[in-house]
Amino acid sequence: MTDNEPPPTEAHNLPEVQNSGDATAAHGGVANSGVMGDVHVAHHHHASSPQKWPLSEGIPPPLASAFQPRSEVRKQVAAARHRGEDVVLAQQDEASSDGGTQVLAGGGGVGKTQIAAWFAKQAMEDRTDLVVWVNASTQEQVIATFARAAKRAGVPGADDTDLAAEATALVQWLHTTDRTWLIVLDDVTDPAHLAGLWPPHRPGGWTLATTRLRGATLTGSGRQRIDIDTFTAEESARYLRDRLTGDGYSRLLDEHVPALAATLGNLPLALSHAAAYMIDQHETCGAYLARYTAGDSRLVELMPEDTDPDAYGRPVTVALLLALDAADSTAPAGLARPALALAAVLDPDGHPDTLWTTATVTDYLTTHRTSPNDDPVTSPQARAALRTLHRFGLITHTPRDDHRAVRIHALTARAAREVTPSALATVAYTAADALRQLWPVNDHIATDLLTTLLANTTTLAKLAGDSLWQSGGSTLLYTAGLSLLQCRLDTAAIDHWRETAAQAQRLLGHDHTDSLVARGNLASAYRQAGRPADALAIQEQVVPDFVRVLGQDHPRTLAAWAVLAHVLHETGRTEDAIAIQERVVTDSIRLWGKDHPDTLTARTNLAVSYLRTGRAAKTITMLEQVVIDSERLFGELHPNTLTARSRLANAYWKARRTTDAITIEEQIVTHSEQLRGKDHPETLAARADLAVSYQQAGLTGKAISLLEQVVSDTARVLGEDHPDTQTARTYLAGSYWRAGRTTETISIMEQAVTDKARTSGAKHPHTLTLRRNLATAYWQAGRRGEAITILEQVASDRLRTIGKQHPDTLNALNVLAMWRAAHQDVG
Repeated sequence: MTDNEPPPTEAHNLPEVQNSGDATAAHGGVANSGVMGDVHVAHHHHASSPQKWPLSEGIPPPLASAFQPRSEVRKQVAAARHRGEDVVLAQQDEASSDGGTQVLAGGGGVGKTQIAAWFAKQAMEDRTDLVVWVNASTQEQVIATFARAAKRAGVPGADDTDLAAEATALVQWLHTTDRTWLIVLDDVTDPAHLAGLWPPHRPGGWTLATTRLRGATLTGSGRQRIDIDTFTAEESARYLRDRLTGDGYSRLLDEHVPALAATLGNLPLALSHAAAYMIDQHETCGAYLARYTAGDSRLVELMPEDTDPDAYGRPVTVALLLALDAADSTAPAGLARPALALAAVLDPDGHPDTLWTTATVTDYLTTHRTSPNDDPVTSPQARAALRTLHRFGLITHTPRDDHRAVRIHALTARAAREVTPSALATVAYTAADALRQLWPVNDHIATDLLTTLLANTTTLAKLAGDSLWQSGGSTLLYTAGLSLLQCRLDTAAIDHWRETAAQAQRLLGHDHTDSLVARGNLASAYRQAGRPADALAIQEQVVPDFVRVLGQDHPRTLAAWAVLAHVLHETGRTEDAIAIQERVVTDSIRLWGKDHPDTLTARTNLAVSYLRTGRAAKTITMLEQVVIDSERLFGELHPNTLTARSRLANAYWKARRTTDAITIEEQIVTHSEQLRGKDHPETLAARADLAVSYQQAGLTGKAISLLEQVVSDTARVLGEDHPDTQTARTYLAGSYWRAGRTTETISIMEQAVTDKARTSGAKHPHTLTLRRNLATAYWQAGRRGEAITILEQVASDRLRTIGKQHPDTLNALNVLAMWRAAHQDVG
């Protein structure tokens, strides 16, 4: 179907916005279904259906034992809320400003997060409609949590295609919703991370932020800053009394309580470490004070007094040293110190406790245990070490929190990194390899687990720096980057691969294979984001580098050629792309034989390219043979076979052999339901293709009935704004058009343009296609002036983005000339 034919859709199968057929090679091997980069339609993750209100997203840390109410702080927050302001809890500094979001600020360990957690739990108990807890230390985690909250609340635009767009959709929804809500932004480290993402001021909702930033960086714009200091002397004494008495150890209280609290600087985190130690070791306050004084002298060797930027790190570090010494002597002996070193390089907001059962972690603990023992550490012993750290208050282990079951305070983690002797490179490699062992196989779905693993990767990469590359742990960066590509998180993927490519070239050299792979994946990220010119500029350099470094016959070189062919297609250089694909097929047959899976992929890609140039007969002959070979090699129910048959059905459809296309597509739907299930994205796509064939065969009623069900199912499974849902609606608009339901057709097309522009940008290739289709619908409905105006804009945008010689540009210019002439004749 061409660009100017009714109904207003430009292609039979789902748009290429979903074709992730780049041969993105993984670090140390090739990726996807084969080195040739099959042009299969890659469907992505499921959006969760809205749950019953009230809802929550993110898990606040549990309130500490003997939690202190900080009544004065809570009064200030309540007063600010009464004035309709938000709150920022901030470090005590210069005078606070007046105004809206409330910022709780203070140095590490003063209890900001605990106060925020109390408000979050209170909001949940009060049945606030939506409570969102965000670790705001990185922009990625802010965006990911906002996106999950948007999906959970059923926000329009939360479709799993672009986390940044979903996060923005949540903020837009907060502007208009009548529901009550609380957003907690814990540990804001850079105001830039929240650019465009600060929640609005609304009567039914408010925002609470915490930060260690000083000054007025987060105030203004209606945000009220409330400074948080350490405990008062009375609060410190009350904390120690409540904590020790609550655990049945009131006998440990003595006349040294005030002196101990003062020595610890009345810092809540240090008091927590001290109380945990005293309880476990049955040591009085006076005895602990003496031990602490000796530990403070010992610390001078490890941490000079002028290296404490927060003015709070010193008491935490001394308390940590004492607790760590005791924990390390607790059975299983010698594991607490290396275990804490490992936890300290992971995301403070949490990681899965299953990490501690991996072979990598148990081997690491075996090698680095600090007590003599030749026996290998077992998974139960590793978990016991985790529980020991929890008992001494050095970490928080909450198994019910699932993927973020193990948390560590950021200040504790920093102190641990300063005093634990383990080499950073070794710890970084252990953490990286253990995270990779937890990586899900289906990483095209942005599950909570995958989001958590990506956040831990970000933290580890930032802390380890070059050490991650020196130890071999950089493989994790490639795994994470491929997941970003698979999940179609285009903006994040571009940023990730740009940074990874720069690091690889700086540390490994321009010609190292890993550098070439990273650059190639950056090109793939640009291509997926609708930036083919940027992709082409990189890939035209990467291919000759692969040829020079690895040779023409290396699988990675052929993969790079295949990606270049895809990009050339998208920039309008179809014949150049076909020439490359013909050579790739020839080389694949010579190297691996015609039945190798990568050869079959290359043959399929070439056939599809022939179809684009109108060589339907040649395409059909090639694809019929590919189907025969796939069925012989893999069987009828193999995904590769279903893909080959889908390509053949498309070729039949283009050749107007609709009956043959329908026969195959009905079989594909049946087999896909058997293999994947009725709600699998591939099955939904197959049903959509079958419906379009029904339409072409004149079975409009049957097509409409099937497409209405496909739209409903796709929206339910993938989300309202997922590209597959948008495409199914476009197909439905085409069927409505054929049935003479013009008003419904145009309404759907107008909404499709609006949705696509919001999620992908106004000048994304597929947004331009939808705008072009809307112009066609207007023209055929007699709204010729509007049609010409839209097509003029489309032609102008295509000239700027893909150039004058691209077929889509030429088509738009030619149709525009015809429309202008026809409109002038009518006038």
